[in-house]
Amino acid sequence: MENTTIFGLRSIIEAIRNGSTIQKVYLQKGLRGNLFFELDALIKKEKIATSYVPVEKLDRLSKYNNHQGSVAIISPIEFRDLEELVQEVNEKGTTPLFLILDQISDVRNFGAIIRTAECTGVNGIIIQQSGSAPINAETIKTSAGAAFKVPISRVNHIKDAIYLLQSFGIKTVAATEKTDDTLYEVDFKQPTAIIMGSESKGVNPSVLKVVDQKAKLPLLGEIESLNVSVACGAFLYEAVRQRGL
Repeated sequence: MENTTIFGLRSIIEAIRNGSTIQKVYLQKGLRGNLFFELDALIKKEKIATSYVPVEKLDRLSKYNNHQGSVAIISPIEFRDLEELVQEVNEKGTTPLFLILDQISDVRNFGAIIRTAECTGVNGIIIQQSGSAPINAETIKTSAGAAFKVPISRVNHIKDAIYLLQSFGIKTVAATEKTDDTLYEVDFKQPTAIIMGSESKGVNPSVLKVVDQKAKLPLLGEIESLNVSVACGAFLYEAVRQRGL
C-alpha cells in the first residue's frame, strides 16, 4: 500500500477545503506568491503539520512532477474527534481504555503498538499533531492492518487530550521510570488512559506534571529501558489481566 501524494498549490488548497485528511504538507523554502500565501493561511487555520524543505526533497516526493514547490501527503485513515470518540465509548457501557502516544517517532514502533492495542481492546489511540510518526504504508504493514480497526485521534497538544479525558473521569497513567510505583500497583479496572513516551526522551516532563499517576516496569537486568512497543504491551496486558478479559 502506498501513501497518496498530491502536489501543486491549487490541488492542495482544494484537497484541504474538501475535507481530505492531510497528514503533512511539504513546502519549498523561500516560496512566495498569492497561491502560496493562500495555502499557508489555510494550513495555519487547519493546524496541518508543515515542513519547509529544499526543492530536491519535493522532486523526490512528487517523483519529479511539476509540484510548484508544494507536496502533501494524504493520510490513509480518517482521524476521529477525541471528544466524540470518548462519548461514543461511554455510551457503549464498557470501561474505557485509551492509549496516548507522546511523540512516538518510529513508524515500526507505532505500527507494533497499534497492533497490540487492537489485540488488547483499546478503545482509541491519541497522538499529537506534530512530532509523531506518520501513518504510512510501513505503519499499516507493521500494524497488520490494525490501523484500520482502532480509532485514532490527533490533537494539537497531548496535555489537551489529558485534560479532556480527565473531565470524563478517565484516569491518566504515564509510563515512566521517574517514579517508585510499578504498573502492578495501578488499578486498571477503572476507566484509564495509558501514556507512553517517545523512544529517546520518554514522556514529556510537562505531561508528567498533569497526569493522575506514574508507573514503571521493574527491570531486573543491566539494560535501563525496554523498547517502547514492548513496554506498551506489558502495560496493556496488565490492564487485560486485571479486568479479567
